Amino acid sequence: LIESARGLYAFERAIRAEMALPCNGNILLVTDSYKLSHHLQYPPGTETIYSYFECRGGKFPETVFFGLQYIIKRHLVGQVVTKEKIEEAKSVFDAHVGPGIFNYEGWMHILEKHDGRLPLRIKAVPEGTVVPYKNVLITVENTDPQCFWLTNYVETLLVEVWYPTTVATNSRACKETIAKYLDETADNLDGLPFKLHDFGFRGSTSVESAAIGGASHLLNFLGTDTVAAVILARDYYGCKMAGFSIPAAEHSTITSWTREGECAAFRNMLEKFPNGTVACVSDSYDIWNACGKIWGEQLKELVEDRGKRGQGPLVVRPDSGDPPTVVVKTLEILGSKFGTITNSKGYKVLPPYLRIIQGDGVSYESIGVILENMKKNGWSADSIAFGSGGALLQKLNRDTQKCAFKCSHAIIKGSGVNVYKDPITDHGKLSKKGRMTLEMSDGHFVTKTEGTGDSSKDLLVTVFENGELVKEYSFDDVRVRAEVPLVKHRKAQAKSQV
Repeated sequence: LIESARGLYAFERAIRAEMALPCNGNILLVTDSYKLSHHLQYPPGTETIYSYFECRGGKFPETVFFGLQYIIKRHLVGQVVTKEKIEEAKSVFDAHVGPGIFNYEGWMHILEKHDGRLPLRIKAVPEGTVVPYKNVLITVENTDPQCFWLTNYVETLLVEVWYPTTVATNSRACKETIAKYLDETADNLDGLPFKLHDFGFRGSTSVESAAIGGASHLLNFLGTDTVAAVILARDYYGCKMAGFSIPAAEHSTITSWTREGECAAFRNMLEKFPNGTVACVSDSYDIWNACGKIWGEQLKELVEDRGKRGQGPLVVRPDSGDPPTVVVKTLEILGSKFGTITNSKGYKVLPPYLRIIQGDGVSYESIGVILENMKKNGWSADSIAFGSGGALLQKLNRDTQKCAFKCSHAIIKGSGVNVYKDPITDHGKLSKKGRMTLEMSDGHFVTKTEGTGDSSKDLLVTVFENGELVKEYSFDDVRVRAEVPLVKHRKAQAKSQV
């Protein structure tokens, strides 16, 4: 009875998990409506459709490829086609686009011949690889001639890799900026992994998007408040704990003490969290009074005691106003009360038991402006960390890196045909032709098109074939590939000096 109950519980949990997915976990429903009719539109005798994914341009000249493994594991692995799912799709699509359009026979063929496993081959650049735009990142083709229509049926799902790829790219660009200023104004880059904290969970469009975007950020940094991100990294990339956080105040935990009780609220933070790093939002009423009078006078001994005991720092968080101005003024007030240390490069640093975090108005663009203003005023980037939410996980779209999925080759009646588009109204949308490889030439990535590549030099790796994940990456593997050049260079220097 116990075993039966456990089995029933597991079954019910699996059903609930599938029902929690949009489209009820039915891969047949995860497509754009117009694709339902495409099996009727290809030339007679079509046997193979070969398509590719690339970033055609965009905001950043390099792209960090990430997230395909999540999509494959989540949606494509195993028997994803069943009779029940086919019947559900037929019912939905007969009502949605009209009877006779849905490819019932095609899906039944996949069920009967392939046991519901998708006859596709997906090749991709290893996740975490940093590739200049205008290079192929993924190729997809059908492995069963009767399923030529399937390649682009899954375009809708596969193109969603744009999101983790773009978040990882934007986050890495932020890391490059912060690393640059640390290298110029700090003794070392040791603090870099915790310099940009993910505040984006609440601003995401869904828990799943927060998980995907948050995990993408964690390729570059170790700080996050997006719990869903560490779960995704654990479940889909085998990382036991990808990110870390600390006790921190929000406005309600300070303002509930009332304005007159702000000092008591701050004292409570120090007393309840005497060990380790703790962050306290300090702009509820008057950030200058909070820094100068409360932290700098009334609670100064308690703050300094953290340093005497070798505990983690108090992190003061301003959360309003013009970021470059507020950050420098906050540092100046805290520095006047607690003193500063001049580092080896001649820049001021707060004592090790005191730091600030700027979590308002933080983006790729503003980080550089804030750090440049700090530098002009003699402050090291060591004294600050950043928190970013909407700009990190939401202020991005598929056109940020101009992501596109296009057919480039077909086999029709046994003959190969190069396929491309070149709109007269926008030659920037010119697509690549033929079968492709991604190769290295003189230290640079080069996409070879029209079948001219050398398969032995191809950097694209088969990751999925006929329902199976055939190549899996760990989060650590991905992080190593995504590391910024300056960090690699400084690590190599340090190693050579040992």
